[in-house]
Formats: sequence, C-alpha cells, structure tokens
Amino acid sequence: MIHGLTGIVTAVRELPPESTQQAVGYPSLFLLVALGALVPVVPTGAIVSSAAVVAFHQTSPLALLFVFLVAAAAALLGDTALYWLGQRGVRSRNGSRWLAALRGRVTPERLAHAQERLDTHQVSVLVLSRLVPAGRIPVMLACLLSEMPLLRFVRGDAVACLAWAATYQLIGILGGSLFPEPWQGVVAAVGLTVLISAVPALWRRVRGRPKVSGVSGHEHP
Repeated sequence: MIHGLTGIVTAVRELPPESTQQAVGYPSLFLLVALGALVPVVPTGAIVSSAAVVAFHQTSPLALLFVFLVAAAAALLGDTALYWLGQRGVRSRNGSRWLAALRGRVTPERLAHAQERLDTHQVSVLVLSRLVPAGRIPVMLACLLSEMPLLRFVRGDAVACLAWAATYQLIGILGGSLFPEPWQGVVAAVGLTVLISAVPALWRRVRGRPKVSGVSGHEHP
C-alpha cells in the first residue's frame, strides 16, 4: 500500500498537460475505484482525494464535478458487482470464493454488530458503512446473509457512494487549497486519508486489550 501511495505522489509531481490529464485521468480513476471496491486493498479514498487535488488546480470549472461523478459511479459499480457475486455464493450450496473472501475479512463480533444495526437502520447503515473505514464489508456481508435484494441494496448504496465520493473529494480540496503545488496537496490528502483509515483499527485494538486490575500486589490467605 505504501508503494502504491508513493507512486501516486510521484505521478502527480510529473503531471502532463491538462488535456492529457483529463483524457487519461478520468478513465484511470474509474478503473482504480471500481477495482478497489471489488478488491478491498486498493486505497480508493486516497485515490479520490489525490484526483480532487489535481482537479482543484486545473482551469476547467467542471473538473471537480467530473471527479465526484466518476468516483461515485465507479464505487457503485464495484459494490454492485461484489454484491452480485456474493449473492451467487449465498444461493449456492457450496458458496463461492467471493463470499468466502468477504467472510474472511469480518470477525463474528463485527458481523453480529452490523446485522443488529441493519435490522433497525438499513439505508443509514449503508451510508455510514462507506464513510467509516473498514465498515463497508461487514455491512455488505450482513446484507447478503439477510438476503436483501440486489435492487434494494443498490438504491441504498447509491446514496452511500455519493456521500463517500463527496467526503474524500472535500479532503482533496482541502489539501489542494492549503498548498500551491499539486504534489504537496496530494501528500497532505493522502496522509489524512491514511490517518483516517488507521484510527478505527487502532481504536479496536485499544478496546480489545484486557483490562489491568487496579490491585498491584497479591493477596495472601
């Protein structure tokens, strides 16, 4: 992941002309975000923020709008494809490697928590699952196990993808507005997205530590 982020920064430091950026950048953004939705190891948030930084420094008034629309559409397509593949596993007696991969990324406790929230707040849970790092897969698996229809999932996930794209684009705009050079804004935006992604895992690790007793010594009989 670190090498991938370094490559993004290097590429931004050697930007081609603006017309070339638009011709190559939007299809690349779409493919990377869609791939990241299918294979949850690609840092899609950092990619969207980096694209927003570059768009912020362009002269085209529609550059940021295009980044937002492309990122949201790609995320929705990737989520829909992954959910469809997961549905095939749920309906099959032997499951599927896609469903097994989703199960392998979720602990029983997180799955139970996602199922509980899904029962009471379906659309809002889908939206939050996209905004909270590492929250998308548990909620998607909960939707699959509850046999939520694909169309119903897509309707809720569309709102989630729009909110997700807007959030990470705002991070990119913030990075772009703070620094004169695009690569500097990319470094700031990528650093912030990595920090945001690391916080939930760190919080779970802290909460999972066993509590230390307040008694320092041993009692004697």
